[in-house]
Amino acid sequence: MESEGSCKQISGPTDRNRFIQQAIAQVLTPIYEEQFHDHSYGFRPNRCAQQAILTALDMMNEGNDWIVDIDLEKFFDTVNHDKLMTIVGRTIKDGDVISIVRKYLVSGIMIDDEYEDSIVGTPQGGNLSPLLANIMLNELDKEMEKRGLNFVRYADDCIIMVGSEMSANRVMRNISRFIEEKLGLKVNMTKSKVDKPQGLKYLGFGFYFDSRAHQFKAKPHAKSVAKFKKRMKNLTCRSWGVSNSYKVEKLNQLIRGWINYYRIGSMKTLCKELDGNIRFRLRMCIWKHWKTPQNRAKNLMKLDVPRWAAYKIAYCGDRYARLTHNGWVQKAISTKRLTSFGLVSMLDYYTERCVT
Repeated sequence: MESEGSCKQISGPTDRNRFIQQAIAQVLTPIYEEQFHDHSYGFRPNRCAQQAILTALDMMNEGNDWIVDIDLEKFFDTVNHDKLMTIVGRTIKDGDVISIVRKYLVSGIMIDDEYEDSIVGTPQGGNLSPLLANIMLNELDKEMEKRGLNFVRYADDCIIMVGSEMSANRVMRNISRFIEEKLGLKVNMTKSKVDKPQGLKYLGFGFYFDSRAHQFKAKPHAKSVAKFKKRMKNLTCRSWGVSNSYKVEKLNQLIRGWINYYRIGSMKTLCKELDGNIRFRLRMCIWKHWKTPQNRAKNLMKLDVPRWAAYKIAYCGDRYARLTHNGWVQKAISTKRLTSFGLVSMLDYYTERCVT
């Protein structure tokens, strides 16, 4: 019982509280897994975002090419405790379990060293919160199934696919009303929208119609690509005072993680373009690392650049971008040599991991 009371002394879960929450989650998860809808993919065993995307594509390619994209406003901060506990109580009859779950919901937060009760919302970062979120939103899943709607949901990210714009607008109104009136949650109408698949961003993916295959396909969304490029530029910053081998190590981690997540999407052309950007920026890092004209000339000659060309290029100053585009520099710091240095090719790794 001491662990229950200790919930009120913290702003986030301690190791002990995490352990207790995990124990509760391990008991409750098998019970609720039997109830959860097959098209719910977030925070569930043996399920992932990629499965949600593939299911959505199947529905789109069955003629459901109008999308109802419903955005729940600050979902984890607005969950109504009484409604959630009522739903939990329909399945869980053990009073002790009900009591400890409620105590975690109302465990409170510390703001400016002052304790405040949690009136609504689930504690973020806790092991129990994802399960409680799915228990609440399973009510939405059941409502959509009752209405015969095609949908996929990943945690609080839900999209519904219908066959016409008129149907989409009707579904938007009716489902939004159900969410607010029956579940006590708030729909963000400024972010929620009705659109075609091409205008959708879902779980980091965008969608396009392949006219040759006559079907919709997924790809990394433009915003996801921009985020990758920003991270890549940070890792290849010339002024970052680490070794180039360390930069390559971090780049490889970024590349593998990104490809593993987006591998179900179509992106061969994108990978080829990004490979070129990464190599270009690495060449600039290496050129700066060589520092002096004498050292640059020496290294270029070691890499099979003729003496006359090596000295001409080496004494051109620090115009990194221009010099890196030079044919002799590209020959010296070639794709093959960068690969031997350990750099992973996005295109090659994507081709190995591609499942489409």
